[in-house]
Amino acid sequence: MREWMILGMAALALAGCSKRGGLNARGPDELSIARGAPLVVPPDFALAPPKPGAPRAIGVDAQAAAMEALFGPGVKPPPRSQLEQQLLDRAGANGVEPAIRSQAGDPRTSVVNKGNFIAEVLAAPAGSRDPALASVKAPS
Repeated sequence: MREWMILGMAALALAGCSKRGGLNARGPDELSIARGAPLVVPPDFALAPPKPGAPRAIGVDAQAAAMEALFGPGVKPPPRSQLEQQLLDRAGANGVEPAIRSQAGDPRTSVVNKGNFIAEVLAAPAGSRDPALASVKAPS
């Protein structure tokens, strides 16, 4: 009885190997190649590089895009109140600094002290794989 049960389970397992045709079914052809759409040459090669400080040509307002994603196309965010606008002006959020990347590495830029380890890692030469550079001893 036990042997018949094992034989029956093995037959069911083999029959379940394929949706159609059992063991004689053909699987997908791994050597077939799917053709894609041909490459398209852009019509205009006279694209000018962006100018520093200029607004983006195809800039998307993040708040407007989020509102459209949540509530459907055509929905506009409400205008800022006078108080909100004053707060943003005082915080300097509306002014774009064109030379911010060169100021970030300036030694006179105030930064938060994150400890010896971060300073050592940032001071390490680029591309270095020496494990001795990664070992930092805490001050006693």
